[in-house]
Amino acid sequence: MANHKATKKDIRQSEKRRDRNRYYGKTTRNAIRTLLAITDKKQAGEELPKVISMIDKLAKRNVIHKNKASNLKSGIVKKINAIA
Repeated sequence: MANHKATKKDIRQSEKRRDRNRYYGKTTRNAIRTLLAITDKKQAGEELPKVISMIDKLAKRNVIHKNKASNLKSGIVKKINAIA
């Protein structure tokens, strides 16, 4: 267990960050899942910028790596474009 005040504070801060990161990550994953379930191309095109923005924010906050964000966006756009 931590003995210094600064270390105890760091533990509190890291727990808050972890909870926040888990929330944003889970919310984004659910948004991606919802987007990929849409079968209407017009509706998917309207939702796409919102999801891409969420992914970019995760990468900016270092919740996910920037390359993973890029791969996610690329895959999502391919699937949306494949909707007939």
